[in-house]
Order: sequence, then structure tokens, then C-alpha cells
Amino acid sequence: MRVVRGYNPFAELEAIREQFNRVLNQATDDSVKRDIAFVPVVNTREGDDAYYIEVELPGVKKDNITIDVNDDTLTISGERVVKDEHKDDTFYKVESVYGKFERSFSLPEDVDTDKIEATSKNGVLEIKIPKVQKIEKAPKKIEIK
Repeated sequence: MRVVRGYNPFAELEAIREQFNRVLNQATDDSVKRDIAFVPVVNTREGDDAYYIEVELPGVKKDNITIDVNDDTLTISGERVVKDEHKDDTFYKVESVYGKFERSFSLPEDVDTDKIEATSKNGVLEIKIPKVQKIEKAPKKIEIK
């Protein structure tokens, strides 16, 4: 068996990453840029009375966002539209990612889908998904006949 000195098990991954970065940096046509999807950042949390989904959508108008509930799935979709680009004779680079997006979330059984609310403020979409209010019943004794 031959021993290889200086073997790096991650060398192939590093080479792939370098090649990927090279392609992205050299991309000048829109076809390569379109292949990179816009995926908004999402934060989820649970409160005592509701679940919350916060979606970071800077530059996305609320008219370009759709929220649907189908069975036990909530789907947020929309599009981040390219704004007017300014070209300079000596410099041109766009790092922002644009395009259509869609995120889906499985809803738990204890939600009231008829009372879901959504607000958009400062580029953050917040969806409040209320929990079904459980009615506390007093203990009851059952008489045996």
C-alpha cells in the first residue's frame, strides 16, 4: 500500500468551490445570473397564542407577494423584480439576486387558518398564525348507573 503525504480529503471540494466562484465572477450574461435562485431568509417562532413566520423580503413590494393556505400547508410565493440598473463605462456589477421564490410550511393541527394575518414593514413580512383556543372545561364526575 502506498502512503500519500499531505493528503487533503477536502481538496476536491475546495476545487469545486473555486471553480464555482470563478464561474460566478466571470458571469456577464443574464442566463448564469438567472440560475441562481432568490431564496428569502425565514425565521419561525412560537408564542403562547400563535405561531409566527418572518420572511426577509427587501425590495419586494407587497403586491408581488402571495400567501396561500391549502389543507395543512402555508405557501408564500412572489417575485423580486429587477430595478433599473445603472451602467458606468468603467464598472458594472450586480450582486443582488432577483427572481421568483416560493417557500412552503407544514401547519400544525392546532391552528386557526381562518384567522391568519400578514403584515409587511421595512422589508420584513410577518405572518401570524393563531392557535385554536382551547376551552377549559371544569372536571366533571360521571355517575355510574
